[in-house]
Amino acid sequence: MNLCYGRLQNDTLTIGNNRIERKFLWNKGNIITYSLKNKDNNQLWLNNSQTPDFRITTDLPNAQNSTIKVDQVQATKIYPAYLRVEISFKLNQLDIKRIYRIYDDCPAIACDTYLKGTVNSIFGGREVSTADRKNIEFTEDTKSKEVTAVLDQFHFKGQHWHARSIEFSDVTDWHNNLVSEKDIISYRKLGYRGNLLFAYNGEDNCGIFFLKEAPCSSVQLAYQGQEFLTDFGKFTVTGLGITEKDVTPEHWTKTYSCVLGVYKEGELSRLQALRTYQKNIRIYHADRDEMIMMNTWGDRSQDSKVNEAFCLKELERAAQLGVTHFQIDDGWQVGKSPNSAVAHGSFKNIWDNKDYWKPDPQKYPHGLHPIIKRGKELGIEIGLWFNPSIQDHFADWQKDAQALIDLYREYGIKIFKIDGLTIASKEAETNLRRLFDKVLEETDEEVIFNLDATASRRGGYHMFNEYGNIFLENRYTDWQNYYPYWTLRNLWMLSKYVPAEKLQIEFLNKWRNIEKYKGEIFAPANYSFEYLFAITLAGQPLAWLEGSNLPEEALALKKQIGVYKEFQYDMHSGTILPIGDEPSGRSWTGFQSLKRDKGYLIIYRENTPIETTEIETWLSEGVTVKCTPLMGHGKAMTTVIGKKGILKVSLPTINDYVVYKYEIVK
Repeated sequence: MNLCYGRLQNDTLTIGNNRIERKFLWNKGNIITYSLKNKDNNQLWLNNSQTPDFRITTDLPNAQNSTIKVDQVQATKIYPAYLRVEISFKLNQLDIKRIYRIYDDCPAIACDTYLKGTVNSIFGGREVSTADRKNIEFTEDTKSKEVTAVLDQFHFKGQHWHARSIEFSDVTDWHNNLVSEKDIISYRKLGYRGNLLFAYNGEDNCGIFFLKEAPCSSVQLAYQGQEFLTDFGKFTVTGLGITEKDVTPEHWTKTYSCVLGVYKEGELSRLQALRTYQKNIRIYHADRDEMIMMNTWGDRSQDSKVNEAFCLKELERAAQLGVTHFQIDDGWQVGKSPNSAVAHGSFKNIWDNKDYWKPDPQKYPHGLHPIIKRGKELGIEIGLWFNPSIQDHFADWQKDAQALIDLYREYGIKIFKIDGLTIASKEAETNLRRLFDKVLEETDEEVIFNLDATASRRGGYHMFNEYGNIFLENRYTDWQNYYPYWTLRNLWMLSKYVPAEKLQIEFLNKWRNIEKYKGEIFAPANYSFEYLFAITLAGQPLAWLEGSNLPEEALALKKQIGVYKEFQYDMHSGTILPIGDEPSGRSWTGFQSLKRDKGYLIIYRENTPIETTEIETWLSEGVTVKCTPLMGHGKAMTTVIGKKGILKVSLPTINDYVVYKYEIVK
C-alpha cells in the first residue's frame, strides 16, 4: 500500500506519509519550510524562518523556471519503493535540482541535491582549508573556493532546545575510538561536527534528527570544520562537499545528501526513527546479505600462500567450521599490489597491464573454476578482493567495472571487498559511484560490495550504504593490537547509530602469538574461541584467519555457528541497539534486537567477579518477559522488567555470554 504523497496546491507544497508531513511555501521553487508534523503524536512545529531551506548565497536572487515532478519509484532487488518529488529551478546562471525521497511507514524525508551551470555569481566562500589541500592532486585545485551553503534548516520557537551531535571516525587502522557524542543546550550560534544531530525540546523531549549522508567529518570534501549550526531553536546543516570547480554547465553535480526525521519523547523513539530510515536504504535479504565469512589475511601470510591448493584446503576447513562465505584477499590476481609479500607491487597505472585483474595462472592454472566448483559443493560462496585504479580520480572506472563484471560472468563472483579507495575529490566520488552503479546494472543487481573502512578518504558509515556492508577493521595478534573487548566496544559504540548488521566484525585465531601477550589479562588466549565468535553476532561475523592454522578443538565452534544461522536473519531484521555498560574488559554489556513484542538479547559478562547483575535494556518497566537461551550459558527465565529497563541476569564464569530470544508475556 502506497502511504506517501507529494502535491503542490496553490503556493503550498506538501510531502508526507502516514508518519511525517512537511509543508513548504513554494516561493517559485526555492522552497521554504512552513511546518513539520510528527503524525505519531500529532506534534506540529511551525518554521520560524522566512529564508529558503537550501542556501548558497547571502543574498536571495529570485528563482526562475521552476518545475515539480512527482512519481512512484518501483522497488528493485536492492532498493525499496519510494515516492520521488523532484523540484528544479534556476538562480541566475545556476540550475538547482532537489529530489525528496520518502518511504512508506518511515518518519523521515531524505533530500538529494544536484547543481549545474555557472557559479561565479552565486557562490561565496573562503579558500579551501590547509588540511584539505594536501589531498588535492592538481595545483590549480588549491585555488578553488569552498561553497558556503546550507543543505537544510529548521527554526523552532522556544528557548529550551537541547541537541546531541555525533561525530564518527573511520580510518580504523589509526582510530580505535569511532564515536564521539556531544550533548548541548542550544544557545548562541555555534558549530558542531558530526554526521548526525538530534534536537529536542526540553519541555516535552520530542524533536527531530538531521542525518548528513556524507563521509566522516575529518575526510569530507571541502570541509568547513562543522556540519551543524545551532542558535537557540534554529538548527542548520552545512557543507555541500564541493568546490566551485566541481559545478559545470555540462552535467549535474551531486552534493552530500541530508535527511530530516521526527520522533516522539525519549531516547528509544529517536534511535528507532533513525534506524527506520537506515533500513530503507537497502532491501535486506537473508540469502544475499547474511554471511559468516572467512578471509585468510588476518594470519599475516598476505599473498605468500594464496593459490589453488591453499584455497581448496581452506574451503574444507571453512566447511568444518560452518562458514558460509570464503573471500580470497589480495594475491589472487596477476597484478601485484604494494601489500604483496612476494613482489614489489604498485597500484599506479594498473591498466598498463590488461591482465591485472585476471587470476594468476601460476597460482591458479585452471583459473578460479576449481575453487568455485568446490565452494558450491560445500555450500560456500566465493568472494574476491579488489582495488579500483585510483589515479586521476578513478578515471579508469569503466575498465574497473568491466573487470568486476567479467569476474561475475565467468565465475559467478557476487561479493567483492573494495579496498584502497581514496576519495580526494568530487570527481573521484562521482566516478566511484558510476563504477558501482555500472556493475549493478550489468549484473542484474546481484553483486555486493564489502567497503573497507580501514584507511584513507572513504565513504564512512553514512555514504554508499546502498551497495553492501562495511569491512570495519584490521587487527592482528602479530602486532598485539587485537583485544576482544576493543572489537566488542567498537561494535557496541557504532550500533547505537549505525545498523550493526551492516558491519563485518572480525574474530581471530587466539592460539597464534600467545607469547606476545604474556601476562596480559585481556589477551585473546584468555577467552574461549566461542566467546570470540560471540562478540561478532550482532554484526556480520568475519573469521579473520587461516582455517588451516586452527587446532582441532576450534572446529567445535561449528555447533554454535549452526545455531546462530537459525536466528541470524531474524535478529538482524530488528532494531539492534547497545545495552548495559560500555565494554571495557570488565563490564556487563551487550545488545538488544527489538521486534515489537519480541526480540533478542546478547549479554556478555567480561572479566568481572560479579556473577549476577542488573543490566539496563530498552524494555519497558513493568512488562513480563520470557527469555529462552539459544547460545551461551544463561538459564531460561521469566521475569518482570524494573526501572530503566533493568533485567536481572546471571552468568556462571568470566568472559562468558548468553543469547536469549525474548517474548513479552501479555
